[in-house]
Parts: sequence; structure tokens; C-alpha cells
Amino acid sequence: MLCAFPIACVLMASACSSGAAVAKEGDTVKVLYVGTYDNGSVFDSSELHGNEPLQFTIGGGQTIASFDQAVIGMSVNETKNVHISSDDAYGPHYDDMVITVNWSSFEEGFVPEVGEKIQMRSSLGQTYQGIVINTSQEGVTVDFNHPLAGMDLNFEITLVEIVSAE
Repeated sequence: MLCAFPIACVLMASACSSGAAVAKEGDTVKVLYVGTYDNGSVFDSSELHGNEPLQFTIGGGQTIASFDQAVIGMSVNETKNVHISSDDAYGPHYDDMVITVNWSSFEEGFVPEVGEKIQMRSSLGQTYQGIVINTSQEGVTVDFNHPLAGMDLNFEITLVEIVSAE
């Protein structure tokens, strides 16, 4: 290796051969994160959860796949910024998943508020969670899309610990 500054070359070679662990598929890791929309407003963060690191297994399906992929190759105390398109996050917002449910489908006296999360059961017994977006004489309009559907997301991720390596 040719190097104009021998001490720098020694330090670089030492750092490269130190074998610092990097996160890989199957590892259980802890990260601190801040999630923002493209306009910079925060939608979620470790701080909102008591500054507790998020622990998950890379590739275990506990986070969106693009978040997992962003952590692969990171070393402890490394911070990375990543942009995830809506298609790679929670998918597009589907208009056909916004449904007006007749008042007769609810218990008498039910008074939903716009923004309220509600659960409904289909005729096949499946449970769906949605957000009330409107009420009218016709019924309650509920959006059954994921709240982050159709949104591009940004994350600042800091790998805090590799808890267990595969």
C-alpha cells in the first residue's frame, strides 16, 4: 500500500482489520431512531417511547423490510439516515379501503369522534382497525389503510447494540 502519510496508513489498516461487528440478517439489535415525513415533522421516535431503544431481529418481520435493510452493515454507535418510499414502507393509500359504515352496524349510543381508532369485525370474523375520518347521517366513514400508507418516510437510525448475532 502506497501512502503519503505513513501514520495515517497504519491507523487506517488497524481500523479496517479490527473486525468490528456489523449488523446482519438474523441478528437481534437495538436502535434509537427518529421517523419523519418529507416535510420534517416527526411521526415516531425512540424519544416518544421513553428513549428506550427499539429491539428487533433483522429479517424477523417486526419492522418494515426497508428499515431492516438499512440496519444491515451498520456497526455499533453508527448513525445512518435513510429515505423509504411509500411503496417500500406501508404501500399506497387505497381509496377503496375508505368505507362509510351504516349506523346500524354500531351499538346504539356509539358516538365516534373524527381521528378515533376503532376496530370492526367482518362477516368472516376478521378484525380490522381503522380511523374515523367523518360522521354523517349515512354512517361513519372509516379509513382502514395503515395510518402511514401513501407516505414517504425518513429515518435517522443509530445502532446502539448487537444483542445477539446469528
